[in-house]
Amino acid sequence: MKNLHAIRDSEKEKDIFYDRVIFAGIIMLFLLAVIVSRLIYLQVYNHLHYTTLSKENHIKIRPVAPPRGLVLSQDGVLLAENRPSFSLYLVPEKVGDVDKTIDELTALLALPASKRSDLVGRLKGSPKFAPVVIDADLNAEQLAIFSVNQHNFPGVAIDAGLSRYYPLGEDTAHLLGYVARISKKEKEIFEDKNYGATNHIGKTGVEKARENILHGQVGERTVEVNAEGRVLRVLERVPPVPGKNIVLTIDSRLQTIAAQSLRDLDGLKGAIVAIEPSSGAVLASVSYPSFNPNEFVNGISRDLYKQWSSSNARPLFDRALQGQYPPGSTIKPMVGLGAILDGKNINRKILCPGWFSFPGDSHRYRCWEKDGHGSVDLKAAIVRSCDVYFYKMSDELGIQKVVNVLDSFGFGRKTGIDLPGEQKGLLPSPEWKRENRNLPWYPGETLITGIGQGFLLATPLQLAHFTATIAMQGQVRAPYLVQHIENSDGSPEMSLQSSPTQAIFPDNEEYWQKITDSMVEVVHGSSGTARGSGYGASVRFAGKTGTSQVFAIAQDEEFDEEKVPSHLKDHALFIAFAPPENPQIALAVVVENGSSGSSTAAPIARKIIDAFFSEEGGEDG
Repeated sequence: MKNLHAIRDSEKEKDIFYDRVIFAGIIMLFLLAVIVSRLIYLQVYNHLHYTTLSKENHIKIRPVAPPRGLVLSQDGVLLAENRPSFSLYLVPEKVGDVDKTIDELTALLALPASKRSDLVGRLKGSPKFAPVVIDADLNAEQLAIFSVNQHNFPGVAIDAGLSRYYPLGEDTAHLLGYVARISKKEKEIFEDKNYGATNHIGKTGVEKARENILHGQVGERTVEVNAEGRVLRVLERVPPVPGKNIVLTIDSRLQTIAAQSLRDLDGLKGAIVAIEPSSGAVLASVSYPSFNPNEFVNGISRDLYKQWSSSNARPLFDRALQGQYPPGSTIKPMVGLGAILDGKNINRKILCPGWFSFPGDSHRYRCWEKDGHGSVDLKAAIVRSCDVYFYKMSDELGIQKVVNVLDSFGFGRKTGIDLPGEQKGLLPSPEWKRENRNLPWYPGETLITGIGQGFLLATPLQLAHFTATIAMQGQVRAPYLVQHIENSDGSPEMSLQSSPTQAIFPDNEEYWQKITDSMVEVVHGSSGTARGSGYGASVRFAGKTGTSQVFAIAQDEEFDEEKVPSHLKDHALFIAFAPPENPQIALAVVVENGSSGSSTAAPIARKIIDAFFSEEGGEDG
């Protein structure tokens, strides 16, 4: 023990202890300085940043969808409105047995099975506290039934809101289009803040074309939430700005009459377009068969959509804008005008024996009148729709001059109407055929182009457009639908009327008058092809019948309409404007497989013209 004490150095051990204490103190002071400096950095220099992050954890800004703007006709009739709707929803955490509750509600309210399957899918991806919609549009009977039985369904409630509604239904379906639930792809396109709360978006028609005007500006709700995201209270609210109202050029009464005229055709399909020649304003645009756009608003059933999309009648297809048909004899006035401009002697009579052949060629291009029309000049050829005369005239003009005339009237290109999906038709030429078919142009193709057959295609809108151009003696007005825009309070904001373009031909009233006089004789002359539609008319009008073949007839084959299947019968067409002296309306009627323009399409045009000039709603002619 003595030796052990002798070895131990207490002073040295004390020094080592003090050194360690001092070192530890320095380390502690350093760490304390780091912590203090960090706190200063966080609490002073980054105070605003972290305060904002803290608030965002319990204060959220939720977007509020704006009410969609209304769509009205020029006569003040609502074409698209927002009507009160009642949604049935449940909050999973407040419902005891979710599956049992859904089964009971489905039986009680007679909900389709498709809605139940969709609901199950939405429940899987939603928080238990978030409301999930069961049915977005309860009818009055369902609303009453649930109200009586609501005490049996804790956690299930009704929410009132606004739903898009189209009062005229199928009469304006293709024109207005419809709104439907916004898709994921559309969400990506419209990802900006203004679409944060939007569930519906315009899919077709005016609803799509004017989406930016109809949508409005999104509002905001500042809410306090807990850690789970549940809303505790609303702190602040910025109301949304409703979408602007749109007033269309459409005459609602004329639109309804046109739609009914096509419905009365015993299952035939077709389209009608009416235009105000002096401005280009579209007065009516109807495609038939149609569909009920209200079915799309809150989700169309799979069965109904499959039925519509797979139907041979193609009710979802807008024939007025997208249907492309051979214009038939409706183009003969334009070919006649081309002959006048080319200096041809229009008083020269051409013999029509019922057929036309090239010298040295046995092939006969037949006239619709098997026995021929005898000797006819231009006026008589238009009035009686003589094919042989226009075979001869087209041959003399040549395909390029025929194409140039048709091109001047807008064939082969879009009219520029303010609607999506317009087709441009087809204006054939030797260059087009060489590029697309790798074949030369044959002389016979010039002949059939001159009577509106062959490759030549036009939409009903184009037919109405060129008819309006004839009515205005070459002054072209681009067709348009939106007359003006109104604020949500009804005050006008701006007019969107189109302006006239330059005349397509030199201003020679005599030339145009000859064509107009001929078209008047078509309707009111003793030998006119549409004379039956002119008897007793409330106002004189100019017109031209047209019939376009659906299939070719062999050279030695006789055409027997009674034996032809309905889907292979000729298309019936008719164009008209009234009155001839001061045109106020121009229109085109196309009836698919209607056989004859004079017997099927012309009476419809007459009905619309009479309605337009009647005391109930049209202008007095």
